[in-house]
Amino acid sequence: MSINLALILTALTLLTGIVVALDKFVWGRDEDAGGGSAARDTLVEYSRSFFPVLLFVLVIRSFVFEPFRIPSGSMMPTLVQGDFIFVKKYSYGLRLPVTETKILETGSPQRGDVVVFRLPSDPSVNYIKRVVGLPGDEVVYERHRLRINGEEIALEPHPDATRKDPRFIEQLGDREHEIWITNAAYMIKDGTFVVPEGRYFVMGDNRDNSRDSRFIESIPESHLVGEAVRIWMHMDGLAWPRWERIGDKIQ
Repeated sequence: MSINLALILTALTLLTGIVVALDKFVWGRDEDAGGGSAARDTLVEYSRSFFPVLLFVLVIRSFVFEPFRIPSGSMMPTLVQGDFIFVKKYSYGLRLPVTETKILETGSPQRGDVVVFRLPSDPSVNYIKRVVGLPGDEVVYERHRLRINGEEIALEPHPDATRKDPRFIEQLGDREHEIWITNAAYMIKDGTFVVPEGRYFVMGDNRDNSRDSRFIESIPESHLVGEAVRIWMHMDGLAWPRWERIGDKIQ
């Protein structure tokens, strides 16, 4: 069972805010008249203490940055399991918490952006992938090579690549980034995909091990959460943190 943190945080902020408002505009008069109770005083005291903190966290998490943990290797080598990242929530519009209703347009995804989105088949689950196709694009993926609107995307071997680290350098728009092709002879879900209006075609950088738009179809704009911008911690299980990854910008 997944936990809706946004709903819990919003409910707690609303509850403590109502208590603070009642104390200021209604219950305060009872105190002047000698009313009130110990239980109510305790509730008011806790609400006064927690409401500003909850409101601050809610605003930051909903409209500025939200932390996420990378749970799998589908974005290797860019992101690895155990990375903790910041997602910029205002990159693609400001949305209300819980309802995800857009209230302000601030931009749209560009080719090469790494984005977090809610899985269309289960919006309680968040995925992270790279934007490959924009609305209206024709995306062809064949023998590990990408063609977008008839133009083949540049792909070169990484100078430090090895058999255990099969990295390549790919250029998507203004983004030069690394991808993994673990088995050049293994063709996984080749095909031609036309991106509908209002949707985005996304792929994992670990091209042979990623459940992306080749399988889950393109992503509606309404399901975008934000742009992944930076790694702020790496910790996987009981192993020591990988300090060298902390602070890395996500390319």
